[in-house]
Amino acid sequence: MAVAAEIKAASPDAGKRYASVWRVRGIVSASGGVAVNARQLQVGDPVFVGERVYAAPTGEAVLKTDDAGIVAVRPGAEFIAERFAAQGDANDSLTLRVLTGSLRVISGWIGRTNRSGHRIVTPTATIGIRGTDYEPYVLSADMAAETAAKYKPGTYDKVNRGVTTLEANGHSIDVDAGKVGFARLAGVKERALMTILLPVLLDKVPDFYVPGEFDAELDRYSQTADEASLQQLDLKRKGAAAETGAACAPDTIAKSWLDKLDGSIANGDATAIIAMFAPEVAVRATVIQKDGSTATVNLGREELAQSTLAAMKELQGYKQRRISLDAKAADPETCKQLNVKSVVIEQGVQAGKQFRFESAEEYLLELRGDNWLAIKAETTQR
Repeated sequence: MAVAAEIKAASPDAGKRYASVWRVRGIVSASGGVAVNARQLQVGDPVFVGERVYAAPTGEAVLKTDDAGIVAVRPGAEFIAERFAAQGDANDSLTLRVLTGSLRVISGWIGRTNRSGHRIVTPTATIGIRGTDYEPYVLSADMAAETAAKYKPGTYDKVNRGVTTLEANGHSIDVDAGKVGFARLAGVKERALMTILLPVLLDKVPDFYVPGEFDAELDRYSQTADEASLQQLDLKRKGAAAETGAACAPDTIAKSWLDKLDGSIANGDATAIIAMFAPEVAVRATVIQKDGSTATVNLGREELAQSTLAAMKELQGYKQRRISLDAKAADPETCKQLNVKSVVIEQGVQAGKQFRFESAEEYLLELRGDNWLAIKAETTQR
């Protein structure tokens, strides 16, 4: 708790939201920072700079940072966000201090636009990144003892994609994808032997690195993370431009939103679909049924996501393409709401029969915070 209190007092960003909970299993808690008492994290909860986040031995969580990055908290891990800014400019930064255990970090737009501002700090090292998916692991002396001295205590840095720079004791090494860097924790007799405290590359990946509950999903996210984060950055900058009275770009915003929606559907990600619609959204869908008749239903966002994914499971060789897009600002001076119309062609095989539908879609998007959410939606198959 003392570390969290020091960060709260020292960091100008203390109390600022930097992420929200995307996935969680078991007990993962946050304490210190803006909260008086520890709180158990639930999906959708915000997480703030200065809070100490810790997972129980069987708990883990995935946080989505506000620059469209990922921080996956492994079982038994503890860390604190010390700095965060994501305004879409050169001052954007993210500093995480890992106290013990492991995280999986997929960098957001900060890792692309201000690499020097994205850092992981541990008791023995500092890790910088270059557009990266990587896993810092702080192995404490007690944890190392549990490996029967197979592994030394210190900071391990496993890179899945991109490159990191591992710095320790005035020296640094680059760690490429598929490699693991290591910076040793000094013992009483080893402090004079500086050469063994310099960062090194290991011959193989330590076997204490094991996939988490959500890693298959994170693997898919990582494949498009750079593009998705830059799209989010574009939306952020468009929103900032709207706030200052600059020109609105409805087509750009609408295309990015629709691309994200189409991608979430293709990936079967119900949570991502739900997150794109406001809680009170009114969805009206007119669909062609198997007998050729049409039916109109009214859906909430959870029902929309589940029905869409259920329909996708019945299809084979599904393909879709948007053949038109028209977007207009409801109020060009504020650019807070957009009327979006699009026509999409869907085709594939259903119950052994070829099908091809043309659907007219209409959305009313509203800017809420940094995100565009649909507050009204209507789709008609024809």
